[in-house]
Amino acid sequence: MGFSELLHTIGGMGNFQIFQTALLLFPAVLIACHSFLQNFTAMTLGHHCRPANWTNGSHVPGGVGEGDLLGAFIPLDKDQKPEPCLRFSEPHWQISNLNDTSALSLDTEACLDGWVYDRSVASSIVSEWDLVCEHKSLKSIAQSIYMTGQLVGAIAFGIFSDRCGRKTALQSGTLLMITMGTSAALAPSFPAYCVLRFLSGMAMTGIIITSLCLTMEWTPTHRRTLVNIYAMYMITLGQVVLSGLAYLIRQWRWLQGTVSVAYVIILLYSWGLPESACWLITHNKIDKAVKNLQTVARLNGRKEQGRKLTPEVVRIHVQEDTAAVKESPFFLDLFRTPGLCRTTCCIALGWFSAGFSFYGLGLDVQKFGFNIYWTQVVFSVVDIPTKLLTGLSMGYFGRRITTVSLLLVAGCVILMILCLLGKGSLAGCFTCLYLFTMELFPTEVRQIGMSAGIFSTRLGSLLSPLVYILGNHSPGLQPVMFGLVPLLAAAAASFLVETKNQPLLNTIQETDAAIWKYYKTCIGQSGTSEYEE
Repeated sequence: MGFSELLHTIGGMGNFQIFQTALLLFPAVLIACHSFLQNFTAMTLGHHCRPANWTNGSHVPGGVGEGDLLGAFIPLDKDQKPEPCLRFSEPHWQISNLNDTSALSLDTEACLDGWVYDRSVASSIVSEWDLVCEHKSLKSIAQSIYMTGQLVGAIAFGIFSDRCGRKTALQSGTLLMITMGTSAALAPSFPAYCVLRFLSGMAMTGIIITSLCLTMEWTPTHRRTLVNIYAMYMITLGQVVLSGLAYLIRQWRWLQGTVSVAYVIILLYSWGLPESACWLITHNKIDKAVKNLQTVARLNGRKEQGRKLTPEVVRIHVQEDTAAVKESPFFLDLFRTPGLCRTTCCIALGWFSAGFSFYGLGLDVQKFGFNIYWTQVVFSVVDIPTKLLTGLSMGYFGRRITTVSLLLVAGCVILMILCLLGKGSLAGCFTCLYLFTMELFPTEVRQIGMSAGIFSTRLGSLLSPLVYILGNHSPGLQPVMFGLVPLLAAAAASFLVETKNQPLLNTIQETDAAIWKYYKTCIGQSGTSEYEE
């Protein structure tokens, strides 16, 4: 009897599973809010230089606008709008009524006295700390620092979760997010804001990987695809919710604080969630695992079946698995055997390509020039049909074919400069990767394997801004890079094993034996791996 059979004995997808799934899907909503938060908190507002000796505060005096007074101080660009980064060295009253000053050769200078912002739209860190003109790259740096925090958090929380438990890691990440996210809303300076966002990024990754892993380890095999699709739809819902919140809350500090304080809900109900019995059994904590299984059986109306699950019964069935588990798994365990090493490299490339192209297309929706709130909604809604098709494909064709197909489609349509369709395909790819990764790695290193995937996707998202920098010199480079990388990942994903309708494995040895068995079945070879013996 494996752990999947134990879940079936106590009721499988019963009342407890439905309740826990509903609760653990809530973090996905908040995580989406934080992932795309800077689209709104770092919005670039309309701005122009503050004229010399102009002390009237943060806005143009009534009735001036682009009229006589402003025209005497600020040159107009080719679109007849005030230049955002230049002003005249001295007032030119004789040209204040001209409609076009871009062709005149008049002395200009940088904005030595700061900028005037259109604060009627919103406030942001850009207007708070003047992240414009020669300092505009600091906006991207702030997002990169946040992504770096996610990258570090993927490794740190992955190891922490596999050593100390899913529930402990979830609570720690949630507490860190509440503290650091709320502190970021009160940050007195840009450097302090960046440090706090780095720590928030660490916490965010810890929450998403532990909540999903905890959910999947309590989910019977035949229900994993369905639960995973629910979680991915919650991420889409979170993006829509963020657009609504940002529309209602235009002050960036209040918006930052609101989405951070909401994590208190997760912290409160996490105390009532049982630790993963799968993790407890794998780490020889049989007595605690049995108590959790009996509690779940009672909630599912299977009290009698739960009473039959004694420590001795469970220990007999899992003795072989727990004997091979290391007490302190580490990142290098992902490369301990040839089969697991190949799996790690292939799935990591899939995560990297999805992060590289997805965030390259979707983390700066303001660049499209439309209403930022509606643009974010459209970019979110396009994921809905893709994720539905992804779920159906995973159920009928399996994880491997679905992943390969989505990466191929994403790469091709991006090369055709169909960014919206490419982003939708990549969203579906994420849906598949979350489930596929958790099924590929054994319980012994599942959280570390998931962390390796998150690490790879954040590394890809960190590198994607470089494509835009290079694209300033070669505009055609952007679709080529964002399209080719998913195609390469599709080729690598074709070497992964299929996990559809397979139980979650517990040990590295058990997983490596299953990998080699799958390869032998595919290519018709005989012989055994040393780990099968």
